[in-house]
Amino acid sequence: MSLEDRINDDLAAWDAAHLLHPTTHIANHAKGIISGRIMAGGEGCTVVDRDGNRFLDGFAALYCVNVGYGRTQVADAIAKQAHELAFFHSFAGNSNEPAIRLAMMVMDRAPAHMSRVFFGLSGSDANETNVKLAWHYHILRGEPARRKIISRWRAYHGSGIVSGSMTGLPGYHTRMGLPLPGFLHAATPHYLRRPDDAMDEAAYLDRLITDLERLIETEGPETIAAFAGEPVMGTGGIIPPPPGYWARVQEVLDRHGILLIADEVVTGFGRTGSMFGSDHFGLRPDFITIAKGLTSAYVPLSGSIISKRVMDVLLAGSEEHGVLAHGFTYSAHPVSAAAGVATLDLIDRMELVANAGTVGGKFKAALQEALGKHKNVAEIRGEGLMLAVEFMADPVRREWFAPMTVAPKIAAAMQARGVIARPLPEGNIIGFAPPLCMTEAEAFRCVAVLADAVAEVLG
Repeated sequence: MSLEDRINDDLAAWDAAHLLHPTTHIANHAKGIISGRIMAGGEGCTVVDRDGNRFLDGFAALYCVNVGYGRTQVADAIAKQAHELAFFHSFAGNSNEPAIRLAMMVMDRAPAHMSRVFFGLSGSDANETNVKLAWHYHILRGEPARRKIISRWRAYHGSGIVSGSMTGLPGYHTRMGLPLPGFLHAATPHYLRRPDDAMDEAAYLDRLITDLERLIETEGPETIAAFAGEPVMGTGGIIPPPPGYWARVQEVLDRHGILLIADEVVTGFGRTGSMFGSDHFGLRPDFITIAKGLTSAYVPLSGSIISKRVMDVLLAGSEEHGVLAHGFTYSAHPVSAAAGVATLDLIDRMELVANAGTVGGKFKAALQEALGKHKNVAEIRGEGLMLAVEFMADPVRREWFAPMTVAPKIAAAMQARGVIARPLPEGNIIGFAPPLCMTEAEAFRCVAVLADAVAEVLG
């Protein structure tokens, strides 16, 4: 797939002159010092740029194109719905067939104690919805002082005002006036970064829980509304929890009456090898945040899945106070919902949840075999098709490279060889989160290209 040279040249100039890009050095982009590729097509796990270059996408764009590129079933569902009913709002009880069908499909797959789903458009707005409803829940129960939200350093929960405050990456706070007051951050649960080299994993887990208890007691349990966490941390480094972590956290939250928001924007719909990360790790959340894999990003759609215990309070509150004063124009958008129905159907028919577990396990084993003994490899980790390799100057002496100095070079060397991986912040980490349809052969190609790139950059 290609465009005329003249149009290609114009597109690059127009892009630099007119489009403000997210998470980009915008001055260098405007001056033409940096530019990304202009993508033009894709099929399966492969994307094609405007010049016809083909890349194996080892990150599903941004963890999201789970069913792969070029799925006509999803595209046809979008087109059909746009012709029949492009839009009507869902305020005042109005609805549409695809939104109703999708809500039923989501709830059929969600943990059994969940009750209803509210649809938005992005993971950021879904987390804003969850916090707002958590505050509403506590007000209805006569505890309006419960306003504070605890998340964790290195977490990513979005880039809105509330969701950006929940995010635990300082780069999203600097010069933005964030986090807002009342948004607190607990320690990152990552044994590799333990404060004491001699600490074993059990002692480290005890330390994490003790620190969380201390934070809650210092702030006052009666002031805390909710704790938010990704079952597996994503952008902060693809960090699975220490064994037993979530059970211990859940016990602390339950004891103090604090709600749990499970941010499953990345882990939802199969990425860990389970339908939800909450099932994978035995969480019992009050809210589940979904987006990305819900439509495989063919169109924007997010959701807030709400537990029965929270819904019971909201329903009783509505009996007394009337309308729930929350919603977005595009909530339950029929075209987005039609894409979601087609996507979840494909996930089932292609058996992508099982594939993520099977191929992910072989992918991880191949990474261990290829790079596990490399002098600069500190850790190979992950669950399902959500994997990471972390590099250090000297893992034995626990000496770190300066953040984001080595990994971007490795990622660039991989892209030059036709494979896309993502360098993640807060270290030197290469992340993989490919479409869930990735084959064993494609996974092994990612490993071989990574090994070549590491040899080029680090020897």
